[in-house]
Amino acid sequence: MLTSGLIWWIAAGALIVAELFTGTFYLLMIALGMIAGGIADVSGALPHVQMGAAAVIALIAVVVLRRSRFGSWKGRDASRDAAVNLDIGATLEVDQWRDGHARAMYRGAQWDIELAPGETEGARYYRITALDGNRLIVAAKR
Repeated sequence: MLTSGLIWWIAAGALIVAELFTGTFYLLMIALGMIAGGIADVSGALPHVQMGAAAVIALIAVVVLRRSRFGSWKGRDASRDAAVNLDIGATLEVDQWRDGHARAMYRGAQWDIELAPGETEGARYYRITALDGNRLIVAAKR
């Protein structure tokens, strides 16, 4: 049977391995809590102190991560982020407009096209500036 101290280290290792599959840092922060529990066990603390240390360190680590630039996703608009939507910045040709809306072939399929605010229908080639559901928002290519 495993000793209580070994369980802390196995749990930390399992969380680190699981983190490799998820791509977030939150499981690493919880693994830090497990490591704190293991350190508390090595120093001879009682089981309830070990669990408290693990919980407090994990909670502090998660809060610090959440407040950092790696944990905060607010302020990012995925519909306009070229790192999220690889279509942003691509060029397409629009033959005919109807009141700021059109249909055009893009990547082998018909798409609904809409002009970005302040843009006119005079150009032939347009650059994709955003995606809104299944509509491409475009601006005249200059």
